[in-house]
Amino acid sequence: METVEDVTRMHLVGGNLALDFINTRTGPPSGPLDDDVLTGYPELVAWGAYAGALTETEATALRRLSRNDPDGARAAFSRALGTRDYLDEVFRPLAAGGTPSTPALARLRDDEADALGHAQLEGGSTFTWVWRDDRTLARPLRPVVHAAVQLLTTGALDRIKGCGGCRFIFSDESKNRSRRWCSMDDCGTNEKIRRYVAARRTRATR
Repeated sequence: METVEDVTRMHLVGGNLALDFINTRTGPPSGPLDDDVLTGYPELVAWGAYAGALTETEATALRRLSRNDPDGARAAFSRALGTRDYLDEVFRPLAAGGTPSTPALARLRDDEADALGHAQLEGGSTFTWVWRDDRTLARPLRPVVHAAVQLLTTGALDRIKGCGGCRFIFSDESKNRSRRWCSMDDCGTNEKIRRYVAARRTRATR
């Protein structure tokens, strides 16, 4: 059973909030999943604060609200898992050079309309959407959905890739677009070790 502390130990390597949300499930590049850090509404809120989708003040308010409305919290958490499923159906095909699911894109469109219905435009050097006054239990999902739409509409889709060693998806921002791993400290290191061991075996059999 994952805990709130486990959520804050995961690596944010997606380069986009929506991709990091997809990456809350782990496993090999293909095949069954082997772990999920989102096991309840408290973990969803903890992830939102850790990933920068929520301020600590917002996270505290959501924890209080979820304790006062456990049924609403369960419904919001179920919605979050559904959101993650359809975002996976959007971005995993793109990482493989394919086309996103049409029903998934339709759900993303509807959720973006809902998210912006709870947002305000805030000025600075440019104007941005913020959810400062959104006090609903679905608040952690608003910036995730918006980040997904931004990536699809303004990002370089050919930079979306899947890790060669696990199921993580990331946006490759390297200059020569040569990134292959979610992180050189994780899957990249594992691959180096695998090659080293294989090379030693080959030399030993000569």
